[in-house]
Order: sequence, then C-alpha cells, then structure tokens
Amino acid sequence: MYKSHAIKIIMLGPSLLQQGGISGYEKLFLEYAPPEVEICHIITHQEGNLAIKIIIFLKAIWKLVWILLKQEVDLVQLQISQRGSILRQAIMIILAWVFQKPIIIHAHGSQFHIFFAGLPKYFQQLLSWIFGKCQKLIVLSESWKNFYIKNLGLKPEQVVVLYNPVKVPVEVPPRSDSEKVNLLFLGRIGQRKGAFDLIKAFSLLPIEYRNRANLIMAGDGDLEQADNLIKTLNLENYIKLPGWIGSDERDILLTQADVFVLPSYNEGLPLAMLEAMAWELPVIVTPVGGIPEIVTQSQNGLIVNPGNIEELSSAVKSLIENEILRLSLGEKARISVFPLDIKKHWISFINLYQSVLN
Repeated sequence: MYKSHAIKIIMLGPSLLQQGGISGYEKLFLEYAPPEVEICHIITHQEGNLAIKIIIFLKAIWKLVWILLKQEVDLVQLQISQRGSILRQAIMIILAWVFQKPIIIHAHGSQFHIFFAGLPKYFQQLLSWIFGKCQKLIVLSESWKNFYIKNLGLKPEQVVVLYNPVKVPVEVPPRSDSEKVNLLFLGRIGQRKGAFDLIKAFSLLPIEYRNRANLIMAGDGDLEQADNLIKTLNLENYIKLPGWIGSDERDILLTQADVFVLPSYNEGLPLAMLEAMAWELPVIVTPVGGIPEIVTQSQNGLIVNPGNIEELSSAVKSLIENEILRLSLGEKARISVFPLDIKKHWISFINLYQSVLN
C-alpha cells in the first residue's frame, strides 16, 4: 500500500463522487499529492439511504482499525464539516487516539458555529475534549481560528490557518466586448448560498439591464423552489438551472462567464469563488467566513451584505454596465489567488506533516 520512505497518511472523508466542497477539495488535494506522501483515502460517508451510509461507515471503521493494527500509518487526517460528519469523525478521532497516532483535523463546516451553539453543554464539552486530542486543527480563516480557540478551548499553537487551494489555469479567455454579460452562480441552490436572493435581485434590474445579461445557476439543491420563483418573476428567458455539473462542465461555464455571484449567509472559504477568481472573474460575494480575508471591496471584487437584495441587484447592475470595472476586478482577482495555488498549498502541508511527526 505504501512506499517505505514516504509519509504514510490515512485521510478520512466523504466519497470523491459526492457533490460539495469537501469532495472537491479532496480531489484536488489527492491529484497533486507529491511522491514523498502516500495517502490511503478511506470513505466515511456516501450519499444514499441510511443503510448505505451505515455500511460505508462500518467499512471505514474496519479499514481504519486494520491499518492501525498493522502499524502502516504515520498520521491520521480527517476532513470534517458539521452535524453527522462530526459524529462520524469523532469516533475515528478516538480510534486514532487510542492507537496513539498523530491526528490532523481539517475543518470545513460553514455552519459549525450554529451547530455547536445548538448542542447541550455536556456535548459541547465532549467535543472540546475530542478536538483537544488533535496535534493540529486546520481552519479556513483567521475568524474560524478565533472561533475554535474561544469555543472549544484549543491552544493557539494547535490551530493552523490554511486557506482553501485552487488550481490556477495557465491561460484565461479574453472577456472584453461581451455582447451579453454572463453571470454565474456555482453551488447548492438554497437559502444558505443566497440563491433565492440572487433570483430576486435579478428581477429588480431595469429591463434594459436584464436584456443585456444571462444568469446560470449550476448546482443541486432546491431546484424546484428556484424554478418556481423564476417562473413567478417571469425570468425564464434570463435564468437557467442546469442542475449539478461535473468539473469539466464547470470549467466550460467559467470560461464563458463574465461575473461570478455567490451571496451566501454562511461559508468556510468557498472553492467555487476561488476557482472563479483564478479564471479572472470579478466576484460579487458577502463578508462571511473566510471571504473577507481574500476579497477586498472594489479591489478584487464587490462585497454586499447577506440578504440585502437591493444592494445585490445594484452590484450586479454596476458590473453589467461597466466593462472597465469588470475587467479590472477580474484581473486583480486572479492575481490575488496566485498564493493559493495547489502546489503552494502542498508545500505548507509537507511542512505541517513534518512539524507534527518531529
């Protein structure tokens, strides 16, 4: 399974075939893994009925224990979110701790703060104890670092900020003289990502601006609700809902787009936004999660408040009418994500592994 000289890692996380940010992160992470690291990826969760989920998880426990018993691992790395993910990975953390293996937890949950606040006190204390067993907790922003130190009692030196990585394309298409401005939303269609707000914001555009724009909203989720809202507001000619798309289709949409919009209420650090920036798209986003640490108002994007539909509509209108602003924000957006290139991300990880193992 492993080369003798490599750092041997078990990575526990959702199926790579699953939709969502953590799977997208895992795929990118594994694709660029350097030769000095050997990763055994164990699936702890897969979409399906309850029986499938239980079988997948029990298999994961068996596989983890088998590898731990054979001593074929240097380090256990867990991708966590919130709710069920926490429960599953808490069991895995305890197993790794019992076998005295170094533990790295990688926290992705965009609504972990809401989930944690809703737990009974004793459960919060249990989670603090479990999280305390890790050598390092990786978080997606300084704001999340502060949250985990304050609420779970972790030591500042235990918590490491590593922004999500992105694969930066070598070339991007020219975007001047667009006949129509193509607006793009990528993510789960629903309230948290502000999908319905975006549809309403589009409906507030004066008719001449609507006629100069298209909006594609790609993702799974509450498609029926979104479709009904589009019909109610008579926007069928302007807004398309292709559903969930694969990475190749996503890249095609990113090359065709002129503006990326993600008016979320809660985020970790959205991969879709980073990808859009890497493709030189101006972004309209909200100041939630790690976003304000990457996007600066009117420098490499536009920031609007979550739920403020008039403000969102006005930001969209400004980028439809002002090509110079569109192009300059896009150019700066691309430059600002160069430091987040996946190869640099891996250098940080190698250093992290070595610091934990030494």
